[in-house]
Amino acid sequence: MKSLLILGAGGFGHMIQETARLLGYEKAVFLDDAVKGPDVVGKCCDYESFLQQYDTAVAALGDNNMRLHWTEKLMEAGYHVPAIIHPSAVVSPSASIGNGSFIMQRAVVNTHTIVEHGVLINSGAVVDHDSHIGCGAHIGLGSVVKANCSIAPKVKVEAGEVIFSTRRKIDGVEDRNLEDAIYAFGFGNRCSYVKPFGAGHINETYAVYMPGEGGDELAYVLQRVNSNVFKDPAGVMDNIFGVTEYLRNVIRREGGDPDRETLSYIKTKSGCNYFEDSEGEPWRCYNFIPDSVCYQLVEEPEQFYQSGSSFGHFLKQLSDYPASKLNETIPDFHNTIRRFEAFQVALKRDLKNRADSCRPEIGFVLAREKDCGVLVHQQDEGILPLRVTHNDTKLNNILFDEKTGKGLCIIDLDTIMPGLAANDFGDSIRFGAATAEEDEPNLDLMHFDISLYELYVKGYLEETKDVLTEAEIGSLPWGARLMTLECGIRFLTDYLQGDTYFKTDYPEHNLIRARTQFRLVDEMEQQFERMQEIVQKYTK
Repeated sequence: MKSLLILGAGGFGHMIQETARLLGYEKAVFLDDAVKGPDVVGKCCDYESFLQQYDTAVAALGDNNMRLHWTEKLMEAGYHVPAIIHPSAVVSPSASIGNGSFIMQRAVVNTHTIVEHGVLINSGAVVDHDSHIGCGAHIGLGSVVKANCSIAPKVKVEAGEVIFSTRRKIDGVEDRNLEDAIYAFGFGNRCSYVKPFGAGHINETYAVYMPGEGGDELAYVLQRVNSNVFKDPAGVMDNIFGVTEYLRNVIRREGGDPDRETLSYIKTKSGCNYFEDSEGEPWRCYNFIPDSVCYQLVEEPEQFYQSGSSFGHFLKQLSDYPASKLNETIPDFHNTIRRFEAFQVALKRDLKNRADSCRPEIGFVLAREKDCGVLVHQQDEGILPLRVTHNDTKLNNILFDEKTGKGLCIIDLDTIMPGLAANDFGDSIRFGAATAEEDEPNLDLMHFDISLYELYVKGYLEETKDVLTEAEIGSLPWGARLMTLECGIRFLTDYLQGDTYFKTDYPEHNLIRARTQFRLVDEMEQQFERMQEIVQKYTK
């Protein structure tokens, strides 16, 4: 016979007796110090005497302290102390219900909630997902404990009360907007710690670490997008989601791994592409790709060949994606004529009285005004078609597979827009075929390495020569020359304006950057015919 010994013969005890019978207990009797009746077989202090006769017992006592005390006494004595769950209650299979706890009529306990021992969740109460109810607590009639809440041991949540989750302290998070973003994407209640990540000039980037099987693991990358630069965050994120979701299907068809070969962006808990903080600044998040590495500068020639192959393959994968569907989130981003005009305005205004400190650099730009229109005019005349372009094709925007050394994934997709193949090609060359970093103050260290240029051309055209038009292929050397010039113009313009766009570490930082780019332009001009010959070599 399935029998149950119930400590407490009050109203609550009789509710448990009735529930026990619904659960298949054929006999349910009481121990109680005050109540007498045919079903009361002794006092609570007699509990040890009934262990042989009733090996299963619970403490159905309304007072939290008493219920917890007697639940633990029964467990210590060797009784089987089950959780009693009314048949009308809804309890997730993933929830954990402790010994001697009671889930009453029509109560709900949602996914991954932990209910410790001796807890009473009363009729009609709701405990939402991922909450933790401490031992001996009482969740009152019709009350609601919202998701990710923690209820301390022996606490009573009153009937009809709503308990909202409280935020926990996350190591490395001192800023409220960062904290809001972490919770907006659903990481707040499990996140181990957060710290700055990467070396970008524009956005604030953080590494989000989560508990893993072997300890804390870098799981997500969280970014606060610079709204001074990206004034249309909705458009930016529409482009990113559209392209990355399209790429996943392409990669799958190619037999690749879409979780490693393209970024996987995450929506907020409310289903938005990005989160807007209290200051109106946008935040976005994507999965970190493990076993990958990013290089700030070409360390081995093979890396630059892989860079050309990776960006070429990226263009090829997106060759059928309609560029017209993309938002032009930064109008005229690679319109070198417009960049020259902006430079002229900055020079005329000279807001920070810096023009006298950079007269040679100013002269260098003014002497190349006609060059600025070469690609723009071909685009306007329809000679060069618009494609889906990355528009920031530096080496450090490629993740390499740490084990194979091969290009794995294109990252930093903020500037995905309609553009020219020559611009993406050129930006890679101006960054990767340089012998020093773009802010190297010693110009004697900065040169254009044409052997690296050739490696990139080889990797790029192996992927794209059957996709690009003849005019596009012919425009590639001009792309290298003009993107380097344009970048130098942008650095110099920002210097004249007071460093409002690029992050700087010291007052002359943007001027130093401009000088390195102009050194590269000068050397490309000297070797331009050879650059054109190399392109033709790899189209045969």
